[in-house]
Amino acid sequence: MTVQAIIEKKLNEYFQPHHLQVINESYMHNVAEGSESHFKVIVVSDKFDGQRLLARHRQVNSVLSDELENAIHALAMHTYTLEQWQQMNAQAVPNSPDCLGGSKR
Repeated sequence: MTVQAIIEKKLNEYFQPHHLQVINESYMHNVAEGSESHFKVIVVSDKFDGQRLLARHRQVNSVLSDELENAIHALAMHTYTLEQWQQMNAQAVPNSPDCLGGSKR
């Protein structure tokens, strides 16, 4: 199973999201072709209701702790409640920052 597939499976199981995107952005970084080390996740879940951004990111970090320790070099997280997602019309997800270096995993 690919790292991306593992991330998708774990986030789907834990968050039961209204919307989930897992985007492999490794190609934008200084890594070997075909790498799975840099990801962006967009998660829209009821589990984020009433939570501040830091608490939401801690939940994602907890769910993906093994992958963050072993496979993922960078993870951009965009976490929204359903109401936030609907208000932004699913259009304003920020781009990931430019690479400032990278690992050679």
